[in-house]
Amino acid sequence: MAFENILVEVQDHVGLIRLDRPKKLNALNESLRSELMTALGRYDADDNVKCMVITGSEKVFSAGADISEMEGRNFVSMFSGDGFATESHAFMALRKPVIAAVAGAAFGGGCELAMMCDIIIAADNAVFGQPEINIGVMAGLGGTQRLTRAVGKSKSMEMHLTGRRMEAAEAERAGLVSRVVPVGKLMDEVMELAGQIAEQPPLAVMAVKEAINRAEESSLSEGLLFERRLFHALFATADKDEGMQAFVAKRSPKFRGR
Repeated sequence: MAFENILVEVQDHVGLIRLDRPKKLNALNESLRSELMTALGRYDADDNVKCMVITGSEKVFSAGADISEMEGRNFVSMFSGDGFATESHAFMALRKPVIAAVAGAAFGGGCELAMMCDIIIAADNAVFGQPEINIGVMAGLGGTQRLTRAVGKSKSMEMHLTGRRMEAAEAERAGLVSRVVPVGKLMDEVMELAGQIAEQPPLAVMAVKEAINRAEESSLSEGLLFERRLFHALFATADKDEGMQAFVAKRSPKFRGR
């Protein structure tokens, strides 16, 4: 399948996806969303890929939904088609870590896409926002839920009700992003991080992702039990034996995902 709205490549076990609709500020039209989920699905199923990265350009991650595509739609078409549900469910089913490398604008659906990822690394020129209220709607790809979990009710409520933008420094203070780096070094930093993750035991990486995601959806006691059972299960893997033997022998482990 030839992609028209994204650029894809694999670098050292890292699947890199670059949003590529520059004339539309990487607006997330239906075609781009479909291509993005296809690429993510392929990487998730590819044993050679251990981690995935989504990015845009140095000026814009994504300005959000393609309003020209959505303007003519009504309640019946959106509700009957369960708009955005396919992408949301597919993204949540990904088992490998996904890193968002965000430079420039990440508004509306672009902010929501970044928040769907497991880690956000922001360039110092990154700006986040949920401005849907300004065009008569609200977030529909998880914005009210994920932003609230990331930065708390008060700040999330303010951003969604006014469309106020959050710059990178504030996003880091609020806990929305993992860290902020100079825009010129964004991809170097992100690819280094992705490479570090790619070197870890794949089964343990997937288990960690499942456990942390469960933390947002369960009570502490349920989450602790889930974590403990995954911890127990990893003792059945060859990578556990290799990792511990390598530690004792003071050598680098060679993980194989078994």
